[in-house]
Amino acid sequence: MARNPIQFQPGLSLPAFLAQYGTEAQCQAALFQHRWPKGFVCPDCGNTTSCRLSRGLYQCHHCHHQTSLTAGTIFHATHLPLTTWFLAIYLLTQRKNGLSALQLSRELGVSYNTAWKLKHKLLQVMLERNQGETLSGRIEIDDAYLGGERSGKRGRGAEHKVPFVAAVQTDEEGHPQRVQLRRVRGFTRTEVHRYAQLAIIPGSQVISDGLGCFRAFDTPLYTHERIITGSGRASAQIPAFNWVNTVLGNVKNAITGTYHAIRGHHVPRYLAEFEYRFNRRYDLKAMIPRLLAVAVRTPPMPYRLLKLAEPYT
Repeated sequence: MARNPIQFQPGLSLPAFLAQYGTEAQCQAALFQHRWPKGFVCPDCGNTTSCRLSRGLYQCHHCHHQTSLTAGTIFHATHLPLTTWFLAIYLLTQRKNGLSALQLSRELGVSYNTAWKLKHKLLQVMLERNQGETLSGRIEIDDAYLGGERSGKRGRGAEHKVPFVAAVQTDEEGHPQRVQLRRVRGFTRTEVHRYAQLAIIPGSQVISDGLGCFRAFDTPLYTHERIITGSGRASAQIPAFNWVNTVLGNVKNAITGTYHAIRGHHVPRYLAEFEYRFNRRYDLKAMIPRLLAVAVRTPPMPYRLLKLAEPYT
């Protein structure tokens, strides 16, 4: 059997990563290039000339405003070396199934709380980057739940479960191209209509099961094919839903296999992590610079905000 070229791509080895980002100076240079690709720009007045002070700050020649390399970014006010941040980015982007905060703390040599905050700040970058992305063409879509208690009622309507929409865009040969995993308030026609307006390009062919909320796609904007699947294992084997069922299985295995439990209001970040990696799986080596480019444009996320529930997408 021929090997999947995407699955067996080399990625970025640890020695190659360390050669590129192994020192603080290398990380600073990379961060500067992503933040100011055409040279320094004062965040206050827009002037492009500056001097660097002994404390590592950049001072604008025009207004004398002082700023650091990390100020106003997701790295804002960090006490960690950039090498630690970059290693965390490497570990979170190059692994297929993610990494728990506990394991991340061991690999980085930091406390659990520090690893948790670092990880969730990077997942926040992925979450915010995903929000503007849309799907088009042929799209398989399904409802799903994640999180909550392990015991008690299961499935639709279970306590503390977080509902989300899973959608997979496929090409003409039926191969998966992109995935969306977006939290919703519930599976109502109004809520799915709101999701569709934000995430599905008009003219797309949407394939769903018989759940009533998906009638939101019964408009001239979409070609909607409803397939009544029933329940049980047989419904998961219908060819029309092959990839959305496969993705949902992989998501739940990756998340439940890596984390013992996740709080409901953090679910969107975990989903965003899977979505971000899946949609950029074609070039593993490029994932680090791509995430850095977004990270320097993501506003600071203090711990008090990390603990709060994320807004609905």
